Amino acid sequence: MELKNFKNREIIKDDIILERSGGGPTQPVGRVVFFEREDQFMYSFSNFTSRIRINDKLIIFPKFLFYFLLDFYNQGKTNDIQNRTTGIRNLDFSRYKQIPIPLPPLPEQQKIAAVLSAVQTAKEKTEAVIAAAKAFKKSMMKHLFTYGPVPPEEAENVPLKETKIGLVPEEWDVVRLGEVAEINYGKANTKDKGNIPVVGSGGVYSSTKIPLINYPTIIIGRKGTAGRPWLILEPSYPSDTTFYLSWKKYIEIKYIYNYMVLNPLSGEHAKTTLPSLQKTDLVNYLFPLPPLPVQQKIASILSAIDAKIEAEENKKQALEELFKTLLDNLMTAKIRVYKVSVNSTPLSIKHHKGEEMLSI
Repeated sequence: MELKNFKNREIIKDDIILERSGGGPTQPVGRVVFFEREDQFMYSFSNFTSRIRINDKLIIFPKFLFYFLLDFYNQGKTNDIQNRTTGIRNLDFSRYKQIPIPLPPLPEQQKIAAVLSAVQTAKEKTEAVIAAAKAFKKSMMKHLFTYGPVPPEEAENVPLKETKIGLVPEEWDVVRLGEVAEINYGKANTKDKGNIPVVGSGGVYSSTKIPLINYPTIIIGRKGTAGRPWLILEPSYPSDTTFYLSWKKYIEIKYIYNYMVLNPLSGEHAKTTLPSLQKTDLVNYLFPLPPLPVQQKIASILSAIDAKIEAEENKKQALEELFKTLLDNLMTAKIRVYKVSVNSTPLSIKHHKGEEMLSI
């Protein structure tokens, strides 16, 4: 892109990027993103988006406007100001620019933005903790299934043997899944009633079914999400797009489940457009089998990490709910940072060489 043309599409710190075309059958157009980067690089907005830039920051605080437009979108209000053509949604700018903006004094705008930003920052930090915990778990799984439950600094002292699935401790066996479990096909819908979760190729969803399997066990995707395992700790109904396991001998189920998460079967070798797992794939699935106390210790270590991840995910969900509540209440003045009068101003749009750029 030539520099003279780039200037018309450049975005800088405190700009807002507005989605003007796109969306989908269940997703309206009109999402917004706040641009906060400030470095040596140059950035531009893409096709199907527009740039919103504040002309006078003494009248309106950029991030306050961003949060107002985000709330406007979250409330589904862009649904009424969009056109649809061949499944694509296009924002009606002539109506969008008439949106009245509640405009408290600048200090209150800044405080509102600060409150919402603090919650968003907390959520982002929680997401970083979750990502780090998941990465740590994956690293720990590789260590545990190779060396057993020993500290990393002692791993080099563990005698290993080479097997078809790689290195494992010498005293461990390597067995086929069919040696420890029966692999069963899930069933099609039943007319029996009961509020039992159904596990299908897309995951777990609620339905009126009766429990078909003894639990705890593992259900494995057979079509679509072929090879994906689900740990089942309550009565469940495996659909006809899954396999489920019933056990021939006692085994720590969380141990084998975590191994299957780390080393899933894909079903990609099937000669179909849709990945499809065969029963023989599971019967012949190889995994390392240590003594039961070792299985239980490994499962306990990984369960502790899972508990940490779950706690952080619950925290993230709580922060998301708090943000949504605060966003709505602050933008509708149900909650005030401090008592001041509220005015309003309309949006206006400037056309620049065919590009739509909102200005205040």
